[in-house]
Amino acid sequence: MVTIQYTGEALWKRIENAVEKVKDRLARVIKALDASQIEYAVVGGNAIQLWVAQVDEAAVRNTRDVDILLRSQDLQRAIDALTAAGFVFRHSAGMDMFLDGPDASARDAVHVVLAGEKVRPDHLVPAPDVTECEYLKDIRTVSLEALVRMKLTAFRDKDRVHLRDLTEVGLVDETWIVRMPAGLQPRLQQIIETPDG
Repeated sequence: MVTIQYTGEALWKRIENAVEKVKDRLARVIKALDASQIEYAVVGGNAIQLWVAQVDEAAVRNTRDVDILLRSQDLQRAIDALTAAGFVFRHSAGMDMFLDGPDASARDAVHVVLAGEKVRPDHLVPAPDVTECEYLKDIRTVSLEALVRMKLTAFRDKDRVHLRDLTEVGLVDETWIVRMPAGLQPRLQQIIETPDG
């Protein structure tokens, strides 16, 4: 059984700290990759945040980790750049990640998605290339169409929630269905038809 240790102001401070740590981690990753002139794109929950914030800041949902799209040929350069910035590279359970220091957990990691490759063998489409991006708030972010494909491909609970966030603010609607690869179209149709899950 879990014992509740924090209440009131102390609890709010912990929540605030958790959010700030993710923002700081993302900023340090971007700074290191930019300084080394490594092409990348922010993907995952942070990309969803950036796109949703373009329309409605009140609809932005927090995320606990950082996901970065990199080309496989740039991975060693990224390892060098991020190691110099204090991150620790790990390859675990088939995933490349950078822990935020030697004592950090995988929950505090920067997860790498390899451009042009399938994250899992059973995924219907590969990840996009890093060139499929836009600058949002000066952050190199995967394009909205590529992000929707990625979320439809993974289609876990959190991906469906993220897709509903995009539809709720009007960034994605039924006209997007035909823009997706055939295998992903029924998934987007499901999201459009079940806005409340």
